Amino acid sequence: MIKTVIFDMDGVIVDTEPVHYYAYHEHFKHLNIDVTDEMYASFTGNSTKNVYQKIKDIFGIDGEINDLVQQKRSFFNDAFDNKEDLDMLPGVHNLIKNLHSNGIQLILASSASKVTISRVFNRFKLHDYFTHTVSGEDFPKSKPHPAIFNKAAELSGNSKNECIVIEDSTNGVKAAKAANLYCVGYNSIHSKMQELGEADMIINDFDAINAAIVKKLGA
Repeated sequence: MIKTVIFDMDGVIVDTEPVHYYAYHEHFKHLNIDVTDEMYASFTGNSTKNVYQKIKDIFGIDGEINDLVQQKRSFFNDAFDNKEDLDMLPGVHNLIKNLHSNGIQLILASSASKVTISRVFNRFKLHDYFTHTVSGEDFPKSKPHPAIFNKAAELSGNSKNECIVIEDSTNGVKAAKAANLYCVGYNSIHSKMQELGEADMIINDFDAINAAIVKKLGA
């Protein structure tokens, strides 16, 4: 029986991607580099640090990675604080409450920084529902590397066959499967250019699952 659900954040709980897109591209303009939408899509699921390592490798730009990350974060924070229409994705709040009220443990495993996770959790009052949050900035390799999901499963205190992951990105699904975890792929309208075919189950709407269904997954 499934006892733990591990949630990705961006594109699953909240769509901060437009804010990230704006912040990254404002910074790219500042750096005078041309990042195509196809190249940008390939960064999905990567930590900001790893994105800038790739940017440095591709474009040969100067600057320390940590400085580049902080510059981008400044653009993001300004946009995040001023974006009044930022909201949780449809149906996910009800799913979180349903899972929690039925005794299923919830863990967040996001490539986002701890600062961004904290901002989202504070804004939408999510702290009471999740026992742990795991940030991609704590790992040298980003999704599709399985480290973040291995850590989340370890923190759950349950076996991997008692855990599932909800993901919306190609790299996230690959990471979940590399960690030998059952994966629900969320086919969001925001999941542009993402391939979820490796997921064990694909949903288009969070109303498609609930605690009763989740507990039987992977059996």
